[in-house]
Amino acid sequence: MTKADLVQRVADTIGPGVTKRDCAVVVDAFLNAVKDAMAEHQNIEIRGFGTFKVRERKSRLARNPRTGDPVEVPPRAVPVFKPSKELRAIVEERPLEV
Repeated sequence: MTKADLVQRVADTIGPGVTKRDCAVVVDAFLNAVKDAMAEHQNIEIRGFGTFKVRERKSRLARNPRTGDPVEVPPRAVPVFKPSKELRAIVEERPLEV
């Protein structure tokens, strides 16, 4: 699903009173709010959907695959999504389409 598909679904759900352009503004505002909060290392919890968190990875020693030389990877922040129990249950009950 793309952002355009998401905007279309929101427009279809709301009905004929709101344009797709207005729905796009709402979707963009939501996504920007999530990005801004995560950039400030804040967690976002949406009940029934899941939690967006920022986790700190420690520095570690890795190896260059070409030369085998050890390389130190610096610590960094990574975004993580943890689905809620409700979302996991919905995903589990639908079969995979191949």
